[in-house]
Amino acid sequence: MKQWLCGLVAISLLASVAAGCGGKQESGQDAKEIRIGANFEMTGGVAQYGQSAANGIKLAVKEANAAGGILGKQIALIVADNKSEPAESANAATKLITQDKVVALLGPASSSNVLAALSVASDYKVPLLTPTGTNPRITIENGKLKEFAFRSCFIDPFQGTVMANFAAKELMVKTAAIYYDSSSDYSKSLTQVFEESFAKNGGKVLAKEAFLQKDQDFKSALTKLKASNAEVIYIPAYYEEVSKIVKQARELGITSPLLGTDGWDSPKLTEIAGAAALNNTFFSNHYSSQGQDPRVQKFVADYKQEYGQEPDTFAVLGYDGALMLIDAIKRANSTEPVKIKEALAQTRDLQVLTGVLSLDQNHDPVKSAVVVEMKDGKQTFKAKVNP
Repeated sequence: MKQWLCGLVAISLLASVAAGCGGKQESGQDAKEIRIGANFEMTGGVAQYGQSAANGIKLAVKEANAAGGILGKQIALIVADNKSEPAESANAATKLITQDKVVALLGPASSSNVLAALSVASDYKVPLLTPTGTNPRITIENGKLKEFAFRSCFIDPFQGTVMANFAAKELMVKTAAIYYDSSSDYSKSLTQVFEESFAKNGGKVLAKEAFLQKDQDFKSALTKLKASNAEVIYIPAYYEEVSKIVKQARELGITSPLLGTDGWDSPKLTEIAGAAALNNTFFSNHYSSQGQDPRVQKFVADYKQEYGQEPDTFAVLGYDGALMLIDAIKRANSTEPVKIKEALAQTRDLQVLTGVLSLDQNHDPVKSAVVVEMKDGKQTFKAKVNP
């Protein structure tokens, strides 16, 4: 009897260890819910992005659950705050996978935090889909595909090229200056791509200056950039610093066009910089709410009803990312993380808010971009750019 009890205890211990490995839920396919993890910047320096993306995901999950869920089960979205820090992002991914037993991860929002979480997700063989991480190294590095990494947004080389082409062909300028965030993988990658693409268009970068996240005074570097007499200044960075840079640039008498990226997209941009300062600024983005697409209009109305505010691009991309993952789980007909990963890789011609999306061999979307112009504090559609 004692031996039998010991054997039973050993079996129980083995079962508990097995249940703690990877992202498989405790009762697997028999679970009453499908647990999806959301690892986002709910607080910290880029909290606006994380909160917006998470809100978009929550709305998609709410709609999916109201329509019956996935595979006859409801979706349980478990949100973890990475505090806008890479180390915390890795911790959040570990918790979601090992303690909450999620079958897949959505997020984070910023590229640096995605790269930190991805190392954890890859070790546990759980798919990670970032709605907004644009750094190319997220999905492929040194020519090697990261098989558990996916995204629902275009990558830096595409939007860096979009803005370089826009400067050369639409604004018809030959010279540019760059002011970038040297503490951000996102900003450094975009800087490199813009400079290379602008040169291919016959343009020349006359000056480059760098700042750090959370800097407050940018006037010294802006004075140097102004002295270069460049026709445009490219600022590939996030809204928190960009809004202050734009405001201080105009205070210094810089009237030339200021160019940016999707990191500019936040209601706080106008709130901090001021509407007048943002005139004659342009940035690449994933969609424009100015169009007549009924899907977009419905989303905007539903989002405003749910959260009492206009959605930004991060909310839209979060919604798209959730649609991608839900679609993959349906096609996989399974909650096994590896099967979900395989289904994600086969995403083709999926209708999402930002258009029709297919993933290429690098797990990156093939989709269009738009250029947004700021006029009197409002975003206006300027141009659409196809891949």
